[in-house]
Amino acid sequence: MIITVLRGGPSAEREVSLVSGAAVANGLRQAGHAVYESDIAPDNLAALDQAAHRADVIFPVLHGSFGEDGQVQEILEQRKLPFVGSGSAASRLGMDKAATKRAWHAAGLPTPPYAVLTSQTKSQWTQIGAPCAIKGLASGSSIDVFICKTPEEAIQAIDSILARHAEVLVEKFIQGPELTVGLLEEQPLAPIRIVAKRAFFDYEAKYKANDTEHRFDTGLPADVIETCRTLARDANAIVGARDLARIDIMLDESAGFAPYLLEINTLPGFTPKSLLPEAAAHAGIPFPALVDRLARRAAARG
Repeated sequence: MIITVLRGGPSAEREVSLVSGAAVANGLRQAGHAVYESDIAPDNLAALDQAAHRADVIFPVLHGSFGEDGQVQEILEQRKLPFVGSGSAASRLGMDKAATKRAWHAAGLPTPPYAVLTSQTKSQWTQIGAPCAIKGLASGSSIDVFICKTPEEAIQAIDSILARHAEVLVEKFIQGPELTVGLLEEQPLAPIRIVAKRAFFDYEAKYKANDTEHRFDTGLPADVIETCRTLARDANAIVGARDLARIDIMLDESAGFAPYLLEINTLPGFTPKSLLPEAAAHAGIPFPALVDRLARRAAARG
């Protein structure tokens, strides 16, 4: 097939997207496809104009705003171009952490208590209290995420995010192991336990540090692992994500490792340190076969 890989984009996660996109393009070439790599931005859709005449499939590898929040997906849908990944509605929902949590809560799925605050209501963060996680509503790769152990840290983090965004998410911190569950074709892969040698699995730990451990041998009871796999599958279905996704879960060690859904990534990374390709490889699916499989599934949808 002829495949256009979209990488780069205008968001703060451009650096990650460039690395992920290069890896996807290389994997697709190894699988025998003809691949074009193209940057894209809201004011520069030349890559799609060209793809309309030559590409069988579009493979977006765009993280953050525009590429992951439903905007580029809506453009692709309007142009009737087959593409890998979730549609625009699921992408919009998955990118909005608060909207995702509301959808999960409405479906009876567990997610930590939270509040969405503005500059006018920021004092209400005390309803959650410290320790807490302070997050931007639509940031990925752990950008604009702070783990705050004290009120002073929480107030500083809230002010930092509200200086750049209209709203901030304040979420109760769950103390315990962190798992991430990759989903391929809507089915959960083996959970990975994240052991970061720092306060939490932040941007540095995800993409730059060499001391973060990804453990398939989680050291957790088998029933806990199976519960997390089922929970991830159900959470993915609520959002409506397709083809690929990754869901982050915290386990409350004070409550028998009760799981809490944190967020979904509807377009996970494909860098050398990324978790979904690692989970697929653990399942016996090497990288070229993974990206080939995703591209062929998108082509079959037409």
